[in-house]
Amino acid sequence: MTADADLTIDLRQLPYEMDAGLGPRGRIGLIALSGDQTIEHECRQIWQQPDVAHYVTRILHHAGNVNLETLRRMEGGLADAAALLLPGLRLEVMAFGCTSGSLSIGIARVHELLRQQRPELRCTTPMEAGCLALQRLGARRIAFLSPYQHEVNQAMRQYLIEQGFSVPAMASWNIANGAMVNRVSQASAAEAVRQIGRAPDTDAVFVSCTALRLVERIEALEQEIGKPIVTSNQALAWHCLRLAGIDDAVPGFGRLLMLPLDE
Repeated sequence: MTADADLTIDLRQLPYEMDAGLGPRGRIGLIALSGDQTIEHECRQIWQQPDVAHYVTRILHHAGNVNLETLRRMEGGLADAAALLLPGLRLEVMAFGCTSGSLSIGIARVHELLRQQRPELRCTTPMEAGCLALQRLGARRIAFLSPYQHEVNQAMRQYLIEQGFSVPAMASWNIANGAMVNRVSQASAAEAVRQIGRAPDTDAVFVSCTALRLVERIEALEQEIGKPIVTSNQALAWHCLRLAGIDDAVPGFGRLLMLPLDE
């Protein structure tokens, strides 16, 4: 007796039809740091829009001592990480999810590495997305909050200045270990925003670092301090949606998510 002799139904070639698959409006690829516990959680909340899909891979980052040199080491793994995101399939946007890392490597170099196998791919990073967000909100004088040591913070402040902003107020927890940033409480982050947001002659707050947990509190904090707040994850998620051609307003995450990319 053959193995299928007792089959009463044997449908070996069912008819089927095909659709566009997941994310017919837009597909977003994200490269997150190996130890970042926050970026996926926060971006997912913003990216949960109709017919939008997102895909995440990781890049190795030794977070024991975050400085410009350890951040630059990620350059060697970026192209390989990018190659893992839907190879051969449609992808509208790819993001490298590290604010200080993208600055240390160089934003143009990050784009070059992400596009090695997809030359026409639209790319972004938290630092450039943050600057675009601040410009879109009409902010010029920035209160800057970052978790890291002075060397990293100064490099980021200088980049903001080079982009045409003034940064008269800056604050940091001065944390050397990147893994610890994931554990900074939302209450601590919110209180730091309140404190730096009171700085006179500033018209927005920029909170740098994708590992900080703050996105759910942005809207309430904006109402408290009377200024727009831009965070790394919020800006990155907004820019990815807009680059994918999705201009939907996304309430609940601050003024930025109500705005298109261009006026």
